Amino acid sequence: MEIKKFQRTGGDDFKYSVVIPTWNNLHHLQLVIRSIQENSTFRHQIILHINEGSDGTYEWVKQQGDIDYTYSEENIGVCYAMNIARSLVITDYLVYINDDMYVCPEWDLVFDQEIQKIGSNSFFLSCTLIEPVHTNNCTIVSNFGKEISEFQEQNLLKTYKSFSKKDWSGATWPINIIHIDNWDLVGGYSVEYFPGMYSDPDFSKKLWDSGVRYFKGLGESRAYHFVSKSTTRTRHNNGRRTFLMKWGLTSKTFTQNYLKRGADFNGTLEDCVINNFNKFINKAKYIINSMKK
Repeated sequence: MEIKKFQRTGGDDFKYSVVIPTWNNLHHLQLVIRSIQENSTFRHQIILHINEGSDGTYEWVKQQGDIDYTYSEENIGVCYAMNIARSLVITDYLVYINDDMYVCPEWDLVFDQEIQKIGSNSFFLSCTLIEPVHTNNCTIVSNFGKEISEFQEQNLLKTYKSFSKKDWSGATWPINIIHIDNWDLVGGYSVEYFPGMYSDPDFSKKLWDSGVRYFKGLGESRAYHFVSKSTTRTRHNNGRRTFLMKWGLTSKTFTQNYLKRGADFNGTLEDCVINNFNKFINKAKYIINSMKK
């Protein structure tokens, strides 16, 4: 299948390269792009991968001269999309954002301040998502609308800073940021997870194995997430099983025991030692799944 690439921007005044994979989700895509343009502290390169684009996305993006993009006539999923879009990155940092999000003011400034404090490229950072329903303990739960037609944008902009949220451990999912050298070192997102479920913890596991130990969610960097506007429309891969068979442990073991995801951030993570009971459980699950077709 042919992948088309269009590099239409240039120069050295971009802070980050923001990559957004999108699949027939035009109105959400327009919203997230507008939020990046209006609410960012810095100017960023915006790169899309357009899967299909049959809802008008492809035609709309072609008219936007300040957006770089790649395009496939078929839906190639998140992992392939991220990896081909990386070829258009012209900054030192890649930011991954889903098309059903809306970034709040200073989201990128908080990233920049944290990176300056770290003083190295060995990190993986996530922002904190505000979601209308509870999905995990890394988020802020507050309903500003489950659909664009219900979106209370002005109310969000007035109140998003009022929620208390500490920095948390275990960055995995978007919105996240990584130095491009570390992205290339681990080879981007793993395509065996097509169309994409569980590719996030897999990417973090690859970073872990490469030596990264600074996985941090930033409580003051915030974005609104409408939640699963694409994943509910596609058939899911069995990413849980793929992760287990690839790494010999469950994704839950990795995110809880290694990354300590959701716990208050307490600095650079230490190497993980799994107790005998957890080793037995992981080994048993591996054997059981290896016997399945």
